[in-house]
Amino acid sequence: MSDIKEILYEREARTLSPYAFFSVNTAGRAHESTPCDFRTDFQRDRDRIIHSQSFRRLMYKTQVFLAPAGDHYRTRLTHTLEVAQIARTVARALSLNEDLTEAIAMGHDLGHTPFGHAGEVVMRQCFSPDFSHNGQGVRVVEHLENNGKGLNLTAEVRDGIAHHSGPVMPKTLEGCVIRLADRIAYINHDIDDALRAGILKHEEIPAEIRAVLGNSHGERINTMVSSVVRASHNKPEIAMEPDIHEATDRLRDFLFLRVYRDNVAKDEEVKAKAMLVQLFEYFEEHPEALPLSYLETISKESVGRAVCDYLSGMTDRYAIELYRDLFIPEVWRVK
Repeated sequence: MSDIKEILYEREARTLSPYAFFSVNTAGRAHESTPCDFRTDFQRDRDRIIHSQSFRRLMYKTQVFLAPAGDHYRTRLTHTLEVAQIARTVARALSLNEDLTEAIAMGHDLGHTPFGHAGEVVMRQCFSPDFSHNGQGVRVVEHLENNGKGLNLTAEVRDGIAHHSGPVMPKTLEGCVIRLADRIAYINHDIDDALRAGILKHEEIPAEIRAVLGNSHGERINTMVSSVVRASHNKPEIAMEPDIHEATDRLRDFLFLRVYRDNVAKDEEVKAKAMLVQLFEYFEEHPEALPLSYLETISKESVGRAVCDYLSGMTDRYAIELYRDLFIPEVWRVK
């Protein structure tokens, strides 16, 4: 069946843009791995990520609304799927490597803490000011997954995870696609969730922004994605057209003002942060209470590093349940 992979390589050589990253050119993995006869390395990376525990936990990690009880609010998992859909659409239109694009998309948020960016703030406060979900995502796939063996992903996928946000750009255009797809996805689905929650009304979105980007969820996504394709076609860079880019930035600023920083739902972040701080302090003082799998981290690095890894991997609801078990006396609970 090795002929199948050769056919895939030949297809890439024949159909992809000269600016695409070709699977045959991968810098490879940190540890040697027996090649698959009928999948490229990037297809294998995608599959390893999807079958990982960290990927499954995204189902119960906050996107914007903490531990949402409603059936239709986004979680970190549905966000990831929306990013992958948008990114593959762009990659296909630009004749880039869809498999590499999808693998990065599926793994880009594996390092996110419980309670979204509120959890990230606590990890910076309690562990290190240098903590980021990007860096934690790389740590997840290199060291924490698969019983401490990591997923042994390719260098290009790890680079895309490490730089899907922040000042450093990915080394591949496929990684750059994820940066914009991530922004397009969260801006639009966070508006949708805010409208559903009743903390935002459609007419409150500035009219001048709606005039450029569109008046509905689908129109805005189509405008942004189409702009990326037009601005990036046959070019060695990924970008948006200036007018769409400006309107998108203004919409993001509006979201920060009205949704991310000032609403009833976000008031719960104060409680979430306090809870995580208390959990962090407890396990720092009682490292013996950590799962056995973190003992090696303590011996090789530090207790703080082990506690950070443990708490960062938790889902919202697991963190809440653990807090309740550790700090709320049984007799206080309402039956």
